[in-house]
Amino acid sequence: MRHARRTLITLALAVAGAVVFLGGAVAVFYAALSPTDREAVSSIAARKGVILAMLALLMVLSLGVLIELLLRRYVIAARALVEEADIMLGPNPSRRVHPAGTPELRALAETVNRFAERHQELQEAVAERIKKAQADVEEEKNRLAALMSELAQGVVVCNTEGRILLYNSRAKHLLSEASLGGGGGGAAGAGGSTERSGAQASNEDEPVRSPLAGGLVGLGRSIFGVIDRGLILHGLENLEHLLQERETTLISQFVTTAPGDHLLRIQMAPVLVREHVVTGYVLTLEDMTRAIEFGGRRDALLQSLMETTRSSLASIRAAIENILEFPDMSVERRTRFSSIIRDEAVALSGRLDAGAAEFSEHVRAQWPLEDMRARDLISLIRRRIESAHAIRTRADEVDDALWLKIDSYSVARALSYLASRLSEECGVTEVGLRLGPGPRLAHLDMTWAGMNPRVETMQRWESEPVSLGEGTNPYSLREVAERHGGDVWHQVDPSDGTAYVRLLLPVTKPDPGWDLRVVRESRPEYYDFDLFHQPGQTPQLDEVPLRRLTYTVFDTETTGLHPSSGDEIISIGAIRIVNGRLLQSEVFDRLVDPRRPISPTSIDITGISPDMLVGQPSIDVVLPQFHRFAEETVLVAHNAAFDMRFLQLKEERTGVRFINPLLDTLLLSAVIHPNQEVHRLEMIAERLGVSLVGRHTALGDAILTGEAFLKMVPLLADKGIHTLRQAREAAEKTYYARVVY
Repeated sequence: MRHARRTLITLALAVAGAVVFLGGAVAVFYAALSPTDREAVSSIAARKGVILAMLALLMVLSLGVLIELLLRRYVIAARALVEEADIMLGPNPSRRVHPAGTPELRALAETVNRFAERHQELQEAVAERIKKAQADVEEEKNRLAALMSELAQGVVVCNTEGRILLYNSRAKHLLSEASLGGGGGGAAGAGGSTERSGAQASNEDEPVRSPLAGGLVGLGRSIFGVIDRGLILHGLENLEHLLQERETTLISQFVTTAPGDHLLRIQMAPVLVREHVVTGYVLTLEDMTRAIEFGGRRDALLQSLMETTRSSLASIRAAIENILEFPDMSVERRTRFSSIIRDEAVALSGRLDAGAAEFSEHVRAQWPLEDMRARDLISLIRRRIESAHAIRTRADEVDDALWLKIDSYSVARALSYLASRLSEECGVTEVGLRLGPGPRLAHLDMTWAGMNPRVETMQRWESEPVSLGEGTNPYSLREVAERHGGDVWHQVDPSDGTAYVRLLLPVTKPDPGWDLRVVRESRPEYYDFDLFHQPGQTPQLDEVPLRRLTYTVFDTETTGLHPSSGDEIISIGAIRIVNGRLLQSEVFDRLVDPRRPISPTSIDITGISPDMLVGQPSIDVVLPQFHRFAEETVLVAHNAAFDMRFLQLKEERTGVRFINPLLDTLLLSAVIHPNQEVHRLEMIAERLGVSLVGRHTALGDAILTGEAFLKMVPLLADKGIHTLRQAREAAEKTYYARVVY
């Protein structure tokens, strides 16, 4: 666009110059003629005026074409060469210049490519040295991240201002009900947590944020958004007191309630750089709800058993003492005392059985169900049976894609117990294992050949507590099946007479991640001039360097391309950038029921069909969740006016208004590369060396936009654009910013 404008200006100046030059030459020539010659020239000009005008127009057009060719071959080609070279020096060292223009410029381009090859080789050599030098540090960092991700307790590390510097997935899960109004973490219920990484850490400059309230677990966010500020300050005061008293154990702990009526026990330890100087604190979080409930019910059960047992034992003791004290009492009286002893003993036994059953229910309520590959479960059961009972095992092939949601310990232990009973009472020396998939429940079969127990015997084995060498557990094989929402039964295969016990277990699916789709045509490019003046932009925030800001990069997928005509959002995806890093674990990915048909074009582009949106929440639910996810950040989007228009049209209906400052990668690309004609997202990614994956899914496009934006920041700095205000003002001057949507 700038090239076309420059060409028109140059052509106009050239025409004006040519007209002035020719007019002056004609005037001088005409003035030098004699009166007779002037009359002759005037007569010829009058008769041949049309021909002369056409010749003049032809000359002007020829001049314009010549100027256009000169501009393309010398000026435009040279400027494009400079932009390509900047890309090679910055975000995409592997990119090479395409020779164009004059032979001299082509030769220069080839020389630039040779320099780029040498530059890339030197960069790779330096990067390899740095990589080797940082290997030990990276290994320690990975160990810390892996250790934290496996901890049963949640861990959060904060600075003295309460900003989160590090957290693990368990902490995010424990506090997730505070996130998004109880809607879960950032990723697809995913507890974004999609949990693609276990522990997240921030070790750069503290990101600058706008003065909005927090409420989510994330790097750079405030811990006061999820834990009461007064409790944190109370813990810090206790730590200060312990430091002053020179105590060796510097731990402060308290219990608080989390959303959903959960009880969290929080332990706080200081981070010290030198004696008595606190630079931050570590919080460990443990959900005590079940433990406290279980402890209370257990104590109540024990108290009840103690009281009733004491009463029964007192009655039994009194009856026995009477019998012993009066050995010559009448038969009738002795019978009455014996009946008392029997009745109290029976009642005592019943109460003990009832207490044991209730305690068993408490134990079963504590069983964790975790995702496990079916093949790994079969391997675990085989190892347990073979090592504990010296029984041979065999197993059929299991589909690698089959996953179960189970308590693997209780399942393996129960089947191992069943194998031991078959070995002891039926002489079975080998059992087989097979596992078949189902739509909701998979069937796990233990088979054997030889003696088949009676139905009553099998029912007894299925119902009695599991008793193995390491002790007895108060649950049975049938209770294990019921705990998993399944069933268990004994049957004989009529085809070959093989007996088997079938256990039904729930099927699950691991998180597949976002869909990777092929690159297709981008949607139309629009812009809204008013977006440069968002209410959330403040003078303080305007002067913050781009590298220090925290961003939410987002994208929407819609039923069509016309928001003002009733098209609706069907998906919102977003990812956060903190300290120049794209946080793959802090994502927002939601499908939305638009409550209207989806255009065939949208289905083809996004891959989202109407049946995928059945049962999904409406925009009234999802938009407030996204608003909380994006708080305290600068919004980034590609072709931002399109997405923002959909959000703006829902302000009155949802009561949610986005006032965050906004940057648009479409406009920033036009700032960085003004001589490039195309600024579609896929073309920007190709120029900057960003992989094109996940296009036309909301989360996939958000990630692609975020990666491209991070590549743009140093290129903007090369043009003297360092702050949010400078980036916004530069974008405001581009051609695209003048296309009002």
